[in-house]
Amino acid sequence: MNTPTLAAAIRDAMLTAEPTDKVMKTRDVVRRWRAGELAFVFDVAMPDVPGRPARPELLPPAEMPKRGRGSERGRIALLHALAHIEFVAIDLALDAAGRFGAEMGRQFVDDWLSVAADEAMHFALIARRLRTLGSFYGAMPAHDGLWDAARETAHDVAARLAVVPMVLEARALDVTPATVDRFMAAGDERSARILQRIVDDEIRHVRFGTTHFAALCEKRSESPASYWKVLVERHFRGMVKPPFNDSARRSAGLSREMMAGVACQ
Repeated sequence: MNTPTLAAAIRDAMLTAEPTDKVMKTRDVVRRWRAGELAFVFDVAMPDVPGRPARPELLPPAEMPKRGRGSERGRIALLHALAHIEFVAIDLALDAAGRFGAEMGRQFVDDWLSVAADEAMHFALIARRLRTLGSFYGAMPAHDGLWDAARETAHDVAARLAVVPMVLEARALDVTPATVDRFMAAGDERSARILQRIVDDEIRHVRFGTTHFAALCEKRSESPASYWKVLVERHFRGMVKPPFNDSARRSAGLSREMMAGVACQ
């Protein structure tokens, strides 16, 4: 009997649409990989678009409704937005392992499957918190632009690392601490603890990105700081702008000197 392949297992998890099933399949892929039950074989392509549930309704960024600040409804809307980010992040991590694993090797796969497991846990924690607060994932519209980064960088692992962990995930290091404080000030300590757990994990995720990016730069005879700047300008449609959480970014391998090359002043 042939051993199931890693690529096929990842693809199956990515194409799973129902959120709880995607979480469970992702955890199962990681467990089977760590147990040696999946062959290090990339025999199928990753999907261009992952499975998505019927809800939430996905809208262009410009059409997203405004979130009320300070109210309980506003905090629920923020948690819903964060749940969607974590849901898409599951597929971003799976896609990195399945799309670039053959080129990058087992350590890369280990790292990004670990990220996928974390993102699945983060989503599950926020989804459960939403239910406790009387809502659920899918109750509100969600941002449809998050998967654009995967499409834009599907051709090159360096571009993927430069944009997804080193820009998008790194942004969470800047904004989440203030969100934690906002939930604490509102007396919602349980939500604040979940978000603090997420930002602590994101430091490690960004560090995976910076570490593999630096190794690629050495292989390609590129300067990490200048190459990052080139790739961000080429493949990231937004702006990288302060304020930055310098201590968290430094822990993740993003020095102030590197940030100076890509940040808007």
